[in-house]
Amino acid sequence: MDFTMHNEIARLSSLKSLRLLDTLPSENFDRITRLAADIFGLPIAAVSLTDVNRQWFKSKVGVDHNEIPREKAPCANVAETKKPFVIRDFQQDDCYVDSTLGCAGIRFYAGAPLVTADGYALGALCVLGTEPRDVTDKEMATLCDLAAMVMDQVELTHALGRIEPCSGLPNRFQLMNDLTDSALRADVGERIISLLDLAQTEQFERLSRVLGPSHFDTVIHAVSSLLTEHVGPNATPYHVGPTQFAFFAPDNSDVESYMILLKGLLCEIEGDSDTQISMTPAIGMVSYDPQTMLPEDILRSLQSAVQDARESSAKIELFSPAMDLRHRRNFRILQDFRSALAASDQLSLVFQPRLDVATGEIRSAEALLRWDHPVLGPISPVEFIPVVEASAFARELTDWVMHKAISHISVWGKRGLRFKLSLNLLALNLEEGDFFERLMSKLVLFDVEPNQIELELTETVMMKETEGAFGLLNQLKTAGVQLAIDDFGTGYSSLAYLQKLPADVVKIDRSFVAEMENGNRERVLVRSMIDLSHSLGYRVVAEGVETQEAANLLEVLGCDEIQGYWLSRPVRSEALLDWLIARQRPVVLLAG
Repeated sequence: MDFTMHNEIARLSSLKSLRLLDTLPSENFDRITRLAADIFGLPIAAVSLTDVNRQWFKSKVGVDHNEIPREKAPCANVAETKKPFVIRDFQQDDCYVDSTLGCAGIRFYAGAPLVTADGYALGALCVLGTEPRDVTDKEMATLCDLAAMVMDQVELTHALGRIEPCSGLPNRFQLMNDLTDSALRADVGERIISLLDLAQTEQFERLSRVLGPSHFDTVIHAVSSLLTEHVGPNATPYHVGPTQFAFFAPDNSDVESYMILLKGLLCEIEGDSDTQISMTPAIGMVSYDPQTMLPEDILRSLQSAVQDARESSAKIELFSPAMDLRHRRNFRILQDFRSALAASDQLSLVFQPRLDVATGEIRSAEALLRWDHPVLGPISPVEFIPVVEASAFARELTDWVMHKAISHISVWGKRGLRFKLSLNLLALNLEEGDFFERLMSKLVLFDVEPNQIELELTETVMMKETEGAFGLLNQLKTAGVQLAIDDFGTGYSSLAYLQKLPADVVKIDRSFVAEMENGNRERVLVRSMIDLSHSLGYRVVAEGVETQEAANLLEVLGCDEIQGYWLSRPVRSEALLDWLIARQRPVVLLAG
């Protein structure tokens, strides 16, 4: 291989490594190109990169097309010689008179080389005109200075962290820059951008810990190659996070058709042997208008879409404004919960009484949390408790509820009413080593007996089947605190846990109670639940009782207690006391 060929291979390798070819236009380059055209007073200027068979324009003024053939392109001469080059009149130049530019009516050309720090010329910064022209030494010196500024921008792109070293792909900062440039160019029409997330955080950490960083690098390189092939020669993917890649769909793509292509891409990624280990890739999509959606909102929407994709069976999801609104509301809820804990007028407890079917007396109630947000209004606990439970505020929420509930029991006791309150236990509470001590200290503080507290455990809580969890439940049971299995019948393993948990009460879910009046099979199911619970020594409470007929039927089936709107809606403390005083006599369910 001769020196010239070897040098050209090295030059092309340097050009490819910079990943400038077939990238989006950039305002950082465009402003230099505009300046060059203005200084020379010419209609055309370009940052022209010399590829194998073409001159590709990273930046351009006065040109509609993106490339011309390399053959007889004056910029190719600049790249090959690494010297400035001037054609004063194409019509008087035997070599270039019949070139692509010459045939297009160009008469004047001046180009300055774009030379890298290691001495390779990538192409030229050039200016062109449709009339013959002379050029002064000062003008050429200025053009060379501007070419150097172009290369400074290229170097800055890399030096300031625009390229991800692991993959060699442009990173998140470059994507933000390209999205901004798209808006500045006044690009119109819907575009589609996708975000591939290879693994969840815990999967990534597990993979790195077990297999080491070299395996992870192998996966990144494999995925980078797949995505580069997917986007084609005229585009580039972006490496925007440790396991995340963003890429644009081809222009004029529609969502439905492109989603089919993404499914194929996902299959390729999942089929790669390196990504099959501990990785579950997902892809989120956003269809956006560059003129109406800010780059920050595009990236945030991509993250929202890919999280929704993780929860879907297809693992591919289009950004949903409705889902995004829910996520943003959840964030607002979490953000405002700290102030709600400190405020005196936002969080409160209401109480729904339970009726002892055999005696007609009311000696217990369930405490339910309410939140009256100053801006959003009343927020249902079904909405805010799961959000808070998964956050750092879960412990504070538990302490607030315990403090308020036990203080109410104390106040009622001073008014001559001995009452038991049922509180919902969070899954996280079973993992708190000091939960027992915190509960006991509050009982002592308000002089309340442990048997006046009943803790309800849902199946989510019960699934914390650890030695520490069962140890805590046994400790609570020994101290006199009562335990109840909530929403019985709705989970997959309730029967198994009936034998393990040191509980006192089983609460039949409202869905079974609601269906009970529809037919014999539904009644048989409820009777079976009651009989099974009784045979294992549990007291049975039916939730969601809304009619006299349901109450009478549950009495016949042997249910011990009932709770629901038929008896009372959840009410505040004073209203509960007034209600109890007004119903001094026991409640009789069945007539006669």
